[in-house]
Amino acid sequence: MGRRCFVIVNPTSGSFSQPKVDSIMNGLKQGGMEAELLPTTSALDPALFAKRLCDEVADPLIVVAGGDGTVNGVLNGLTAKAATLAVVPMGTSNVLARELKIATAEDAVARIVRGDTRPVSVGEISCGGETKRFLLMAGVGVDGAVVEGVRLAEKRRFGKGAYALSAFRVMRDWDRASLTVTGGGRSVECHSVIVCNAVRYAGDFLLAPQADLFAPGFQVVCIKGGRTDYFKLFLLLLAGRVSEGSGVTVFSAEEVEITGNKAVQCDGDYFGCAPLRMRSLGEFMRVVV
Repeated sequence: MGRRCFVIVNPTSGSFSQPKVDSIMNGLKQGGMEAELLPTTSALDPALFAKRLCDEVADPLIVVAGGDGTVNGVLNGLTAKAATLAVVPMGTSNVLARELKIATAEDAVARIVRGDTRPVSVGEISCGGETKRFLLMAGVGVDGAVVEGVRLAEKRRFGKGAYALSAFRVMRDWDRASLTVTGGGRSVECHSVIVCNAVRYAGDFLLAPQADLFAPGFQVVCIKGGRTDYFKLFLLLLAGRVSEGSGVTVFSAEEVEITGNKAVQCDGDYFGCAPLRMRSLGEFMRVVV
């Protein structure tokens, strides 16, 4: 009998389809895996499923068939160093899958069957008396406000376009307040900050080329300026040429403190308002690569 795995599926993910789920399950079984399907019915289920598996199973292999939000939910139910995670891309942006260079669901299944893994580090954010982990990035300021302002009806209808609509509203109702970001021996005053645990941002945009999922620590990207500066930054993102300078300051840190009062997003989900603290948790879990 092959290794047992638990497939957490989010039926509300952006590219979900039952035939795709059936294909994933069949591929795992044909590869010799003993796969158990765990469909979610609420936003709380990924964390609850992950917690139960860590409590009841030694070193569970948890397969997330969903998007980055579902991955984050599972991450926040895991016990440190107690599980192995695999991802099958079925979301809207699938940033983690892009980071791991997983092209398709079939590619993901083949990697799960092969079984190669590496330890990854994650971030932990403490904000407003609550604590949450993130795998990809956390942003404070403009992107936090954009995520906070996404309307569910627009997301269901337009997918990624809902973020563009929210961004338009954020640009229209411009917030001029500033933040102070402290970490890695630096203190920077800026308009927004994105703390990156991974290279990619919002899809395939290369925001922090020096970031590394497999090593502790963050790349902290501080953004100054007004609407025009953000438009220029967006053009640089499209061209894959974001670098320090022109209103952008980048530094490395394992712990970050942010003061100010702006919206926070964590792996693409809204998570309250600054002030806050973040820290890097080295080798928190293993990931199928």
